[in-house]
Amino acid sequence: MVNIDTVYQRVLAFANKEQRGYITPQEFNLFANQAQLEVFEQYFYDLNQAARVHGNDTIYADVDDMLEEKIQVFEVTSATYVAADIYRLHSVRYNNTNCEILRKLDFNDVKNGGPLTAPSDTRPVANVSGGVLSVVGSDNLSLTPSEISYVKKPAKAVWDYFVVNDKALYNNTTSIQFELHPSEESELVYKILKFAGISMAKIDIMRAGQVQEQSQQQQEKQ
Repeated sequence: MVNIDTVYQRVLAFANKEQRGYITPQEFNLFANQAQLEVFEQYFYDLNQAARVHGNDTIYADVDDMLEEKIQVFEVTSATYVAADIYRLHSVRYNNTNCEILRKLDFNDVKNGGPLTAPSDTRPVANVSGGVLSVVGSDNLSLTPSEISYVKKPAKAVWDYFVVNDKALYNNTTSIQFELHPSEESELVYKILKFAGISMAKIDIMRAGQVQEQSQQQQEKQ
């Protein structure tokens, strides 16, 4: 995990502003979650890119291992789930049977197909879209999966606070930390600065974030 207060203080320091009102907690939380989701989604893009690298198995293995380490914190296997939290669905089981996971169009085609292709309790099909997980068996009746394996979305990060003498002070008890790998701290800082600069039309802050972000990414690729 990445400590959210550490990131906030670094953001304020880079922005050269001592008063928290410059980037309010509400603004920071908005930018922080934009940044976290962007970093998270980049994992899968980079994983796909690494898989396309030919002729250097060592480089691929190193990148693959690093990304898998960062992703594994979001891997979940459970009988309980919140469908809206599912980012990538790996497997769905109904009793002792693996469900066939289909795209939405194929899922609808199978449901509306003839008896030879129709799903059944021994050959169930599944689809997740629009924050809804659907599992269908015999007679197109909905089934409750016994277990699913998936990559979950990062929990919403929150820098929470209490007010003392009109100042917002960090509340560790009610704050929610970033779920990302600790190595992503600097990346989060730079992305938040970029978003903050764009939002507040502060070109210098935005550029500072962009320059630092690009430098960080170049170092990671070396």
